[in-house]
Amino acid sequence: MDFGQLMKQAQEMQGKMQRLQEELAAKQITAEAGGGMVTASVNGRMELVKLHIDKTKIDPEMLEDVIVAAVQAAQQRATENMKAEMQKAAGDMGLLPGMLG
Repeated sequence: MDFGQLMKQAQEMQGKMQRLQEELAAKQITAEAGGGMVTASVNGRMELVKLHIDKTKIDPEMLEDVIVAAVQAAQQRATENMKAEMQKAAGDMGLLPGMLG
């Protein structure tokens, strides 16, 4: 394999990774806490994009803790989703598991 071919493959892989990162950033991952009292959604960048509080289930003494728990759970699910997608992409590109982070 010559250097030009190797550079072309590297550019293709970089393009695939950029598209994957954009797809992951657009995904929303949702989790709930407090028996459904709070539902939080984060995007693939771990940014909170939506928060729902079920007013029929509110326990004022617990609300702040439940919000934090819901956001953390959504972020954890988003992280796990990203890792799984990156491992899948690495396999699709013929790379060893863990090479894409």
